[in-house]
Amino acid sequence: MSKYYENLDNEIKEYFKILSPEFPEWLNEYIDTKEMQRIDKISLSCGNDYSGCFNIKWHSNLDHSVGVALIIWNFTHDKKQTLAGLFHDIATPAFKHCIDFMNGDSETQESTEERTSDIIKNSKEIMALLERDGISLDEVDDYKRYPIADNNSPRLSADRFEYTFSSGLTFFRVWELDKIRKMYQNIVVDKNEDGNDELVFKDKEVCEEYIHIISKLWPEWISDRDRTSMQFIADMCKSMNVAGYLTIDDLYELSEEEIINKILNCEDKYLAESFKKFQNTTEVYSSDNFIEGKYSIYTKVKVRYVNPLVQHNNKTVRITEISVSAKQDIENFLKLPNEGYTYFDFDFKPYTDENKRLVKN
Repeated sequence: MSKYYENLDNEIKEYFKILSPEFPEWLNEYIDTKEMQRIDKISLSCGNDYSGCFNIKWHSNLDHSVGVALIIWNFTHDKKQTLAGLFHDIATPAFKHCIDFMNGDSETQESTEERTSDIIKNSKEIMALLERDGISLDEVDDYKRYPIADNNSPRLSADRFEYTFSSGLTFFRVWELDKIRKMYQNIVVDKNEDGNDELVFKDKEVCEEYIHIISKLWPEWISDRDRTSMQFIADMCKSMNVAGYLTIDDLYELSEEEIINKILNCEDKYLAESFKKFQNTTEVYSSDNFIEGKYSIYTKVKVRYVNPLVQHNNKTVRITEISVSAKQDIENFLKLPNEGYTYFDFDFKPYTDENKRLVKN
C-alpha cells in the first residue's frame, strides 16, 4: 500500500472501502507519481479552506481523484477507464475552479482542463507505467470519452457522484458513512436514453432519499459566501500575476500553501494585507448593486445538480418522471439565484494592467 493511503484519515479510508471494497494495488504506482502528488496539496473546496467564512475539513483533489477512480473500478474493472478517472484533475491548478473565475469562466468552469494531456505526456514516470501496462496516452487523457466517468449534467457520473459524497462528508456534513453506503450499494450500471452506460439507482425510494439529502448541499455551491470567496482568490491570483509576483505556470506547479506564502510575504503590502483580511473575514453580504469602498462583485456561477436514472417497471427513467418529491426538491433548488452582487466588509481593488500603479501602495 502506498504512503498516500497509509496517511489517510481513517474515515476517508472507510469511505474508500465503500466505493471499492477491493483497492486496486496496481493503482498505487500511478498515485505516487510526482504529478498526482502535486494535487494532494490542492483542496477540493476551491480555496474555501483559506476563507474565514468557512470551517471545513481538508479533502484534497487527489482524494477526490482516487475516489473517482475507485467508483469507476468498482463498476467496470477497466484499467483504462479507471486511469482516465484518476487523471481527470491532474492539470487542475491551485485553488481549482477559482482559476476558471480568473479566466472569466465561472459558469462552465472548464477553462483549466486543457493541460491534462500535456502533463501526462511530459511525465516520464506516468508514461513508463502506461507503456508497461500496454496503455496509450489517448486512452487515458480525456475521461469524457467514458460515460461512467463523466457525462453531461445533470446525469450521474463517477465524478459527479464522488464530489457529492465527499463534499457532503467533509465540508458540510449532510452525510454519514452509513448513509453513503446505503446510497452507493443501490447503484448498478444500465443504459440511458442515448444507449450509453450510466450509473443508475435500483430503487425509487433510495434515489428520492439521495436527492432529498443532496438538495441541501447544492445551495452551498452557489451561495454568496462560496462565490465571493472564489472570486476573491481569483482576483488575488490575477493581481499577483499582474504585479509580477506569480506566474500562470506557478498555479500549475506550486501548492496552495506555497502560493499563499508568496502572497503573504510579497513586498506589496496592499496585496498581503488584503489577503489577511480575507482570511479573517467571517461574513459576506448581498446587495442590489455595487457597494463603493468594499470588495464588491457581481458573479454568476455554475449550477450543479443531478437528475439520476432509476430502474422502474422494467425500464430506466429519470427520477423526476416518477417522483413528485424528487422533482420538487430539484425545482426548488433551480429557483434559487446563482448570481448577484455580494461583498466583503473591506476594500480590495484587484489589479489590472491599467490600474496596478494607481492601486498599489
